[in-house]
Amino acid sequence: MTSMSMEEYRRRFAPVAKAGQQAKPKKRSKYNNQSVEIDGFKFQSKKEGLRYEGLKLLLQADQITNLRMQVSYELAAGVKYNSEKRKTPAMRYVADFVYTDATGQLVVEDVKSAATRKLRPYRLKKHLMKVVHGIEIREV
Repeated sequence: MTSMSMEEYRRRFAPVAKAGQQAKPKKRSKYNNQSVEIDGFKFQSKKEGLRYEGLKLLLQADQITNLRMQVSYELAAGVKYNSEKRKTPAMRYVADFVYTDATGQLVVEDVKSAATRKLRPYRLKKHLMKVVHGIEIREV
C-alpha cells in the first residue's frame, strides 16, 4: 500500500462543492441531537419529532385540540438604557408544543433531554413562565 501526501488526500476525499464555493464539514450539534423533518415541519431532535407524531394521534382521536408548535411567550419586555444606543431585546420562551387537553386545560410542553433540563437559562425561563404567565411547563 502506498502512502499519499496530505494534499493528495484532501483533494481525493474532500466533499464536492458548487462552483466558487468551499465545502464545509458538517458541524456536530452540541448535544448530539439530529434534526428531522416530518410532514414538512423541521424538528430539532428525533425525540421532538416522535412527540409530534404522538400528539398528532391524540389530535385525531379528539383527546387534545388546538395543537400549535413553536409558540413564543414574552417573559420580560425589551429595555433601552440611557448609555446604550440600541434596545436590549425582550426575553422570550419558545414552547415546543401548546395544546388544550380533554379537560380544557392549556398545556405547554417542552421536549428536553436530561442534559438540557438542568441548564440555567432553561430553568430561569421555566420559572419566569410560572411567575409571569401562571403556566407550568410540562417536560417530556
